[in-house]
Amino acid sequence: MPFAVVQIPAILPRLLQLPSEEGNAQFILLEDIVSEHIDRLFSGVKIGTISCFRIMRNADLDIDDEDAADLLSEIETQVRQRRWGEVIRLEIQSGYDEEILPILTENFEISDRDLYEIPGPLDLTFLSKLPPFFKDRQNLFYPSFTPQPSSAFYGKDDYFSVIREKDVILNHPYEDFDTVIELIRRAAEDPNVLAIKQTLYRVGGQSPIITSLAEAAIRGKQVLVLVELRARFDEENNIQWAKKLEQAGCHVIYGLVGLKTHSKITLIVRNEEDGIRRYVHLATGNYNETTARIYADLGLLTCSEPFGRDATDFFNMISGYSMPLSWRKLIPAPRWLRIDTLNRIEQEMKNAREGKPAVIVAKINSLVDPEIIDALYRASQAGVRITLIVRGICCLRPGIKNFSENIHVRSIVGRYLEHSRIIYFYNDGQEDLFLSSADWMPRNLDRRIELQFPVEEKSARMRVFHVLYVQLMDTDRARIMRPDGTYHRVDRRRKETFDSQVRLCHDAIEAAASLNPEPRMMDRYIPSEVNATAVFKDDK
Repeated sequence: MPFAVVQIPAILPRLLQLPSEEGNAQFILLEDIVSEHIDRLFSGVKIGTISCFRIMRNADLDIDDEDAADLLSEIETQVRQRRWGEVIRLEIQSGYDEEILPILTENFEISDRDLYEIPGPLDLTFLSKLPPFFKDRQNLFYPSFTPQPSSAFYGKDDYFSVIREKDVILNHPYEDFDTVIELIRRAAEDPNVLAIKQTLYRVGGQSPIITSLAEAAIRGKQVLVLVELRARFDEENNIQWAKKLEQAGCHVIYGLVGLKTHSKITLIVRNEEDGIRRYVHLATGNYNETTARIYADLGLLTCSEPFGRDATDFFNMISGYSMPLSWRKLIPAPRWLRIDTLNRIEQEMKNAREGKPAVIVAKINSLVDPEIIDALYRASQAGVRITLIVRGICCLRPGIKNFSENIHVRSIVGRYLEHSRIIYFYNDGQEDLFLSSADWMPRNLDRRIELQFPVEEKSARMRVFHVLYVQLMDTDRARIMRPDGTYHRVDRRRKETFDSQVRLCHDAIEAAASLNPEPRMMDRYIPSEVNATAVFKDDK
């Protein structure tokens, strides 16, 4: 039978408001208007059936770094070809005519297993356009929250003196990402700053950080920027920024052969009265002012000399000047992070066998690495108490008798995307605490440039422990994994409703209001030899 496709341009608004009585709001989707008036598009043709569908294509770029003479131009070419990528999924609205299916599957060369029937509108992202029309129905939406200024820097003219005083933890989006933007802007304009070096994975559409880096280069500072051109779906954006930075005089690196650079680090080299000092920003999230408002991430600001020397070695490594044999504080992937993690798990196992308290807590996005999972199983059998906060994919199965009964897994999905990675090892009372850009996945540990780094200064540690504590106390957004891999809500009997993200919003508001850099009553959350094994294991 004759078959035609009407492609709806993405540039047109999909949600349209209809005239309605005052106090009501009525809408219609663009595809419904097209369906209703399809006879005007095909005049004189008898319409048999109409169905709404959409396709998804494989967006991976097939690039051989070693054979690509010009990586930038090669990625530019492949990004343009992405719109013709292989179809991997077809969604069709319920109520479709069965005669349409063979035509679609044959034309798009897909099997029945790639076909998904959707009982309702396709692609629900249009719902994000609704809030302005329902101002009188605020019960349908999250309460408004404005990221708070970092109380450590609030009202301070000299950001560098704040970092010299002590390490600072930034907790986004509860605290405003403007602190990071402002630091880089001031560094670009500061005549005492000699160099700025930074890795960029995903950057905002109108990035003030790019503007500051370009300004620093124009002012004669040494600016080195690694722009990861292969950040999926941000390739085109990153190509534009790379060209702009090059035109301003920055030394731009497009990435390393065979490895994506996923680390988040900035190094600022400054000439001061007592000599050269290096300021370092390390983070779990990207330098993207847009996603920083919806991704929950942590950042560390320090001018510790060991961190500064490691940061220098790191940028020398990714720019091809040297390959360090060892590190003082930073733990990079792919060469070092896997080994270090396995060794620390092994140490907890050894301590447990000796009858000592042994605890591992990890907050990560995904856990799929077979070697790490196997090590955690063995640690559980040795008596190590393990608590995992895994927001997304978790291939480990907890709570299996005589196998993983000492492992508890929870997932927190809320208003903000849980994106920070926090790793804790009790280590016979030394309590090693780390932040990381890496998840426990083969791609992160073996095929990406990642950075894990310790949090050592007391007040900084308190803030990170506080995040872990409130997430383990969550009874509202948290789901607990069963041994069969399914999830269930927290048993709220004899427990109050507790939303960890709401609590962190309140903490940020209180801290900003009182100009106190620590959330109220935070000291009670610091794990000790006694409560580290108690607080971090009780997820049932």
